[in-house]
Amino acid sequence: MAEFWYFVVVAMIATYVVLDGFDFGVGLLQRFVTRNAAERAACIESIGPVWDGNEVWLVAGGGCLYMAFPALYAQGFSGFYLPLMLVLWLLVLRAIAIELRHQLHHEVWATLWDSVLAFASGLLALVLGAAVGNLIRGVPVTEDGSFFIPLWTDFSPTGAQLGVLDAYTILVGVAALCLLSLHGGLWLLDRVEGEFQARTHRVCNRLFAVVAVLLAAVTAYSFAVQPRLSARLGEASWGVVFPILAAAGFAWSAWSHRQQRRRAAFLGSCILIYGLVACAAYGTYPYVLVGANAESGLTLHDAAAPAYGLGVALWWWMPAACLVLVYHWFVYTKMPRVIRVTADDGHVPG
Repeated sequence: MAEFWYFVVVAMIATYVVLDGFDFGVGLLQRFVTRNAAERAACIESIGPVWDGNEVWLVAGGGCLYMAFPALYAQGFSGFYLPLMLVLWLLVLRAIAIELRHQLHHEVWATLWDSVLAFASGLLALVLGAAVGNLIRGVPVTEDGSFFIPLWTDFSPTGAQLGVLDAYTILVGVAALCLLSLHGGLWLLDRVEGEFQARTHRVCNRLFAVVAVLLAAVTAYSFAVQPRLSARLGEASWGVVFPILAAAGFAWSAWSHRQQRRRAAFLGSCILIYGLVACAAYGTYPYVLVGANAESGLTLHDAAAPAYGLGVALWWWMPAACLVLVYHWFVYTKMPRVIRVTADDGHVPG
């Protein structure tokens, strides 16, 4: 049962990254690929019906994590207190920016909150990417299972005192920033048209090259920083299917983008992200909190709640998951297919 809930939590977190990830990318790109307030408004309109619903997966994933693995929740949230508070405030700031920009119809007001949205979205992608880097690299877990890690020390991922930010985690954060920017750009390509679409297409061309280089660098650096990844692959070689899935998603997305098959390119990006999250979860298994040395860490079964509680929770989780899936199906099928930019500062759905 613990393994099932591990799969559920990883799947829900991966779904959050896929869905809210393109929100981050759109929020960042709307200040860099647009030329006027109308185009920025069209960007925000493209995520308007879904951005808050996408965040349900973060709340639900956190709830499942608390229920299924309370020890991991307690140790992880206390050790990463400062970064998690930063994530919380950035999520709040992002929501405020989206809602407040419509409350006053003035170009300066809209530009201010569009800039705030870009800042919060970009920093969120960077911080969440660095968090994944910490989970792969490992944290200094003590004998009683607790740990504290400062924001930064000497930026060495193998030093005597680790920090949340070091050369490795920053690299993972930058890769996440570029990947989610590409993910958001591919979403925009399927929602806008005309010169705006052509400009976004050119930006995505550059991002594909940057993401390919960064993902290769992160992969090589991950094996150097965390020896358990090689050991895990040797123990269960079937896990090679996850990097193959990620590589196939990237290749399909890039090829579809060149063929201007915009929806297929976005779906390929979704597969890429699912594959990358699966690689991280597989590579650190059975640890849910990897220690900085081989003798430390928190395993799946050590962190899990009693089997009876996990079984009862399953009967509550299944109808709730069905409701969320039905909600997303309804919203995504009923939202406007194309957002057309008008001559003034407004926009109309296509």
